[in-house]
Amino acid sequence: MFSVFPQLVKTADLDPRHNYILGFHPHGVLVAGAFTNFCTYATGFPQLFPGLTSYLLMLPLWFRVPFFRDYIMCAGLIPSDKESASYVLRKRRGGRAVVIAVGGAPEALDAHPGTFNVLLANKKGFIKMAMEHGAHLVPVFSFGENELYDQVENPRGTWLRWIQERLQSIMGISLPLFHARGIFQYSFGLMPYRRPIYTVVGRPIKVEKKQKPTAEELDALHQLYMDKLSNLFDEHKGNYGVDKDVHLNFV
Repeated sequence: MFSVFPQLVKTADLDPRHNYILGFHPHGVLVAGAFTNFCTYATGFPQLFPGLTSYLLMLPLWFRVPFFRDYIMCAGLIPSDKESASYVLRKRRGGRAVVIAVGGAPEALDAHPGTFNVLLANKKGFIKMAMEHGAHLVPVFSFGENELYDQVENPRGTWLRWIQERLQSIMGISLPLFHARGIFQYSFGLMPYRRPIYTVVGRPIKVEKKQKPTAEELDALHQLYMDKLSNLFDEHKGNYGVDKDVHLNFV
C-alpha cells in the first residue's frame, strides 16, 4: 500500500468450521496493515488461512460516499455497526472472520512513532458480540503500524487534543495532523514512509455462545483477551525491533 512493506505472520491455524472476530491493534493513522492484509491478497491471507473470508469493519459514513462506497465494498469492507457484523457472524457453517480495529478513530490520535498505546481497557462491545455469536476471538498486533507517519504532538489535556476529540465526537472520525513523505521527495508529504509492517495473528481464544452474558463473564473474557494480546506482543516484539523492556500500555 503506497510503498508500505506488509507481512502477515501466522502463529496458529484457524479452523474454517468456526467464525472469528479478529481484534486489530493498534489502529495507526490509516489502518494500513489491516487493509493490506485482510482486504487484499497481497500478503497471502487465503493461503495462510484457507477456508476463511475476512471482512474489515469501517465507519458507516464512508459507505455514503458515491463510488468510494463501491470500491471499499469490493475490497470486503462492511460498516462498523452491530447489525452488519452480526449478519456476517450468523453464518452457521463458519468460515467468516470479522476484523475490528478495536481502538477505532480515537486511537488514531495516539498513533505516534515509537508508542504502543492500545485503547482497549473499556472496549467490551466486541467481546459481547463474540459471546452472543460464539465467535472465537483472535488478537492481532501490527508491528510498525505507528511508524508510517509522523504526527503533530497532541498530548491529552492540550488545546489541540481537545479540539480533535471534540471534532471526533461530532463527526465520528478523528483528524490526526499527520505527514510523512512526498511522491518524488522524502522530506514532506502525505505518502507513508517506506517502512515494514509485520501483522502478527495470534492464537484463537475459544468462546462459548451465550445470548445474554453476565457482566462478570464479559469482564473475565475481556481480561483474558487483554492478557493474550499482551503475551502476543511480548512474545514477538524482539523479532521486530522493539526493546525487551517495552510493554503495551492499555488506555
